[in-house]
Amino acid sequence: MSNAAETFEDHLETSGHALRGVPSGNAPDLGRAERAVHELLEALGVDLTDDLRDTPGRVARMYGELLTPTAFTATTFENSEGYDELVIAKDIPFTSLCEHHLLPFHGKAHVGYIPGDRIVGLSKLARSVHYFSRSLQVQERLTKQIADWIQEELRPKAVGVVLEAEHQCVTIRGVQAAGTKTVTSTMYGLLRANVATREEFLSLAGVRK
Repeated sequence: MSNAAETFEDHLETSGHALRGVPSGNAPDLGRAERAVHELLEALGVDLTDDLRDTPGRVARMYGELLTPTAFTATTFENSEGYDELVIAKDIPFTSLCEHHLLPFHGKAHVGYIPGDRIVGLSKLARSVHYFSRSLQVQERLTKQIADWIQEELRPKAVGVVLEAEHQCVTIRGVQAAGTKTVTSTMYGLLRANVATREEFLSLAGVRK
């Protein structure tokens, strides 16, 4: 359990939750990135004059934004009321980058847990999704990282995370299967062991079975 003075990044560092493609405490070198994008586009035969003159800088700033997570304090509180039913934050929008092609994948996350001794501020469920998505990712790992963080931070009776996402590496290249969605899930505790509890979570989250 982290204390109130510990930042989310401090917790991740001590618990081994490293983010792929995210510098540890270093700001992106946007000038270097801009030069690299300029060279890449020229190598691909793109004429970077006139309207495209500023494109390398825009691309560098975009990737810098998508690969820079925003730290936050993981505030938790005593479960003084003894609440022991599901707490769910559903339809959390997110965008991440496929680590294989550097193309975005985006969708919605449904995050839930059954409290033990502690509860977490509701906004922190969405913040954890946003934090882990700001990295070069695969959807399976992203799903598990969110669930693992809740499990380690709260030690709840159950954790459930479902991600529904559309991957541009599937929809605009290769098979070009527009509209295809990928669904991944990670369940711990009662949500993994108890079918009725799992079905209740999926129903409340609005996940079609």
